Amino acid sequence: MKKYTVKDLSAEEKIRLLCSNGFWYTMDFDGKLPSVSVSDGPVGLRTERKNEKGETITLPSVSYPSSQLLANTWDKECAKLMGECLADDCYEKETDILLGPGANIKRHPLNGRNFEYFSEDPLLAGEIAESYIDGVQSRGIGACLKHFCCNNLEYNRFEQSSETDERTLREIYYVPFEIACKAKPVSMMSAYNRINGQYASENKKGFKVLREEFGFDGAMYSDWEAVRDRTLSAKAGCDIEFPFNEKNYLQLAEDYKSGKITEEEIDACAERVLNLAYCCKEMQKNKGVKRTLEERLAAAQKIAEESMVLLKNEDGILPVKKGTSVALFGCYAKPERGMLAGDGSSRVVGLTENFDFAKLLKEELGAEIPFESMYYYDKVLGTNGYAHYAAKPHIGKNYAASADINIVCAGTGSNIEAEASDRNHMRLPLVQERAIEDLAAINPNTVVVIFAGSAIDVSAWEHKVKAIIYAGFCGERGLNALCNIICGKVNPSGKLSETFPVNFQSSSVADTYVDTAVTRYTEGLDVGYRYYDRHPQAIRYPFGFGLSYSEFVYSDLKITADGLNAEVCFDIENVSKTDGSETAQVYVQECSPVVYRPLKELKGFAKVKIAAGEKRNFKIKLTSRAFAYYSVADDCWRVNDGAYKILVGSSSRNIILTKTIVVENGKIKF
Repeated sequence: MKKYTVKDLSAEEKIRLLCSNGFWYTMDFDGKLPSVSVSDGPVGLRTERKNEKGETITLPSVSYPSSQLLANTWDKECAKLMGECLADDCYEKETDILLGPGANIKRHPLNGRNFEYFSEDPLLAGEIAESYIDGVQSRGIGACLKHFCCNNLEYNRFEQSSETDERTLREIYYVPFEIACKAKPVSMMSAYNRINGQYASENKKGFKVLREEFGFDGAMYSDWEAVRDRTLSAKAGCDIEFPFNEKNYLQLAEDYKSGKITEEEIDACAERVLNLAYCCKEMQKNKGVKRTLEERLAAAQKIAEESMVLLKNEDGILPVKKGTSVALFGCYAKPERGMLAGDGSSRVVGLTENFDFAKLLKEELGAEIPFESMYYYDKVLGTNGYAHYAAKPHIGKNYAASADINIVCAGTGSNIEAEASDRNHMRLPLVQERAIEDLAAINPNTVVVIFAGSAIDVSAWEHKVKAIIYAGFCGERGLNALCNIICGKVNPSGKLSETFPVNFQSSSVADTYVDTAVTRYTEGLDVGYRYYDRHPQAIRYPFGFGLSYSEFVYSDLKITADGLNAEVCFDIENVSKTDGSETAQVYVQECSPVVYRPLKELKGFAKVKIAAGEKRNFKIKLTSRAFAYYSVADDCWRVNDGAYKILVGSSSRNIILTKTIVVENGKIKF
């Protein structure tokens, strides 16, 4: 096939190229150009096809843990693994580009799409996104980084304006995209919302930062049906509008004829679309499916095992030992589709038909597991916001009284967490809270497992139970992973990628100004733990927190430096009798800033397996950006002279090792 350039295309062809072909394809002009197919989504492939009846159906594919859980692993290798597996799924469904990952900051705990995003921290979100993209594209499939930017609520998302200052954009909301661009994604997607009054698809200033500063050289898409003015979006640098909109196409053609958009502006977009088409085909040469379906399912289970967070484990009630009698409760123990996932473009039709947590526990513990649902999923929301107990809750209470340990499976699911809407509150549905309290009153040896995609308010019942596991939206092998953690075959190592506040009223955005058209980001830089560090009374579980069956001791902090680059070295010893993994976090604090700065900010992390009785040395590198803030006065990153604390800990609130360094004349001194 001849490789065409922009010069080989007519003006009409170039304009048509900018407007896509149907819902999922780029224009090919009857085979003249390569056609590129795209499909959702970040947590499993959602490919739509027509069946023999002409009906649109979604093809089954592996359902992986949510992006939020992937970030809870704090493991870049897990992110790369998931990307590689998703690429295999794409080959099997003849998809060239995966529409993911989503790297938006988790600013608001009620955002209905939080499960699709990585973290409240830009460094963690960016580094997980970078590794994910690297995994996808190393296998020859293109990635699409999204949604640029400030898509942090679903409320009135087509019109609302996310209003924030330049420094906050640079230090918080741009950073995940800046870091992820190091993986050279072939494409990126703009958001639905407006940014400081301008639609994201027309965000010329932001696109210029991406291309000229962050090195993004791929194609920019609109989100689906997000374009209001095709000419303005093309002039800004939005290369492809999805899906095809005839009205917008005709208007673009008319505006070209009248001179409202120049040939050079059309050519710039068309050239990037052409490059995308040829690049995707070139990337796939000599590549194809690498892992079997069973290997991909095993990878999904491994990621789930690495991501689940042990939030509470009073009296060491977990892991459950053989010979312990267990009773199981909650409809999430035998979930239907949609109960362990969010809804929207990330909805995946998984390969697994039936889930049975009781059966898995029975196989592992060697004993019958009595089960009572206590509440029904299809009544969780109810017509008045409440739900009712199942038919025979008294049987469940008898089970609870007789068992050594109760396990209650609770959560949200696609009825509550979904694209295009936000949660009404942070609590579990009332019927679930009541069931937890009733069962714990009968038997305090109660373990609660939470299946959700965002922070949950546990204040009504947390103090009444012995253990809590945050299992998240864990994918179709998630219950296998959970069984292994509860029974001690896997040592939990996940850590929270977002803060769990005491309740929504305690959150950083509880008093945010929101109307039908505007959301003001009044907290500025104080997003997530940056806010809670100044309001510790508002924290229930801090950013970076997660318990283990092991016990770790930190020691011997040393720092070496070359100019403004530093290496932070320290030891961690596993003083328990159980092998485990620990995620160490390095934060930086400027001691006497001349501009406002958060009390501390995450600047490095590492997750390492440590055998029982073993001591491992951690080395985490920091560049000058670890000490810098974005100077709006100078339009650049700036490091001021002065004292800085290097803080090493197991969470944002558990700082164990500290050392002070001094920056003088642009160099680190001790």
